[in-house]
Amino acid sequence: MGKSEPQKHFGVEKRLKSEIKVFPQAIAKSRRIKLAVGGCLVPLLLGAATENAVTSTDLFLGIGAIVAAVILHLLLDWVWKIARGRLEQLLTGSTDRNRQNQPQTLDLLLNLSLLSVRTTLWVLVGLYLANILPVSRGWSHKIAFALSSSLTSPVFSLGKSGYSVLNILFLGLTILGLTILAGIVTNLLRMRVLSVLAIGRGAQEAIATIAKYTFITLGTVVILQIWGLDLTSLTIVASALGVGVGFGLQDIAKNFGSGLVLMFERPIQVGDFVEVGKYAGTVERIGSRSTLIRTVDRVSIIVPNSRFLETEIVNWSHESAISRIHLPVGVAYDSDVSVVKTALLEAVEGCSDVLLNPVPQVRLKGFRDDAIDFELLVWTNQPSKQSALKSDLYFEIEAAFKRSEIQVPFPQQDLHVSSGSLPIEVSPQLEEILLNLSKLVTTKKF
Repeated sequence: MGKSEPQKHFGVEKRLKSEIKVFPQAIAKSRRIKLAVGGCLVPLLLGAATENAVTSTDLFLGIGAIVAAVILHLLLDWVWKIARGRLEQLLTGSTDRNRQNQPQTLDLLLNLSLLSVRTTLWVLVGLYLANILPVSRGWSHKIAFALSSSLTSPVFSLGKSGYSVLNILFLGLTILGLTILAGIVTNLLRMRVLSVLAIGRGAQEAIATIAKYTFITLGTVVILQIWGLDLTSLTIVASALGVGVGFGLQDIAKNFGSGLVLMFERPIQVGDFVEVGKYAGTVERIGSRSTLIRTVDRVSIIVPNSRFLETEIVNWSHESAISRIHLPVGVAYDSDVSVVKTALLEAVEGCSDVLLNPVPQVRLKGFRDDAIDFELLVWTNQPSKQSALKSDLYFEIEAAFKRSEIQVPFPQQDLHVSSGSLPIEVSPQLEEILLNLSKLVTTKKF
């Protein structure tokens, strides 16, 4: 069950208070910040010690810039942790199960963005401090000009427009924001709209996934148009991408196409119990490239989507979750078959997971050398519990056989030896020799 709104807010406030408490400790324990502060203070102190090198105003401004940078450095970490928690709640919900299924891409992007912002912060502080000192002021201007020109100069051109590194970074951040927004909107659609409708879990996931990729595709086209990029100029890029798909990305393209087929044809859905090769489990998620299956042992199996279209898949939940279980049983030959049938049907009554409609059946399969073979047929609507249900039924069968004094046979062989003469005729001389040899062995006990 999900947490109530007051509990959510209480958890956020508790987390914020804990972050505020550890804030002073983080200042004292951060070795990287100490090194950065020391590296920036050394040239300032040297410049202050040199006669007429640095004025007192510049010295105080430099120290103020370093202190502000340290505070911002720590605040960024604090803000990023809060942002990560907020985004996780919006993208995957507040339950622990959804948070475990959260992909690591969000953490990677947030860590990279945090590293980029911190690096930019300290580069700007370093350039400012270098600009204060007369010795490094010339180098500071050269480095600042080089950075500015490299970031603002056109790197490549499409059509009549040229695009710089800043343009590319801005475009990448915009598309990244669009992707995060698509995840938030999709999660809200799944939790607030689709969960209320009377549709299955598989249909909810299919609608949510299709809506997410449609939103991303249309949003990307709109962003590129607003950005001033002529889409007709992307034909060369599309051609190169086609060559890349043909040679190195064909497996990814095949899995992506198979994912679309699975979403529209829906041979498997989220929540279905399937068998793929030697693995059996419940479908937890159908992605664009792969499908997540969780076995009864709580092991996650990642299966490429193309495998569902290339090989035979057993879907125990397709159209109907009702399936039949076969339980072979052997009894001794001195057992009454009518009593055996009655005992097997009594054993079924002790299991609540067995459906009474269709009616359980008992079939006599045949006669073996040491047993009479029966087969108990029962129905269940929980295919993921077949193994546990078989175990429970066999326990009930063993107890019913003991009550009815029915024996379960074990493999055995009977050897019948009949007396008589060997069909070999020997001469009287040879027979006398063998008899004497036997007496000799007996007397000397060889």
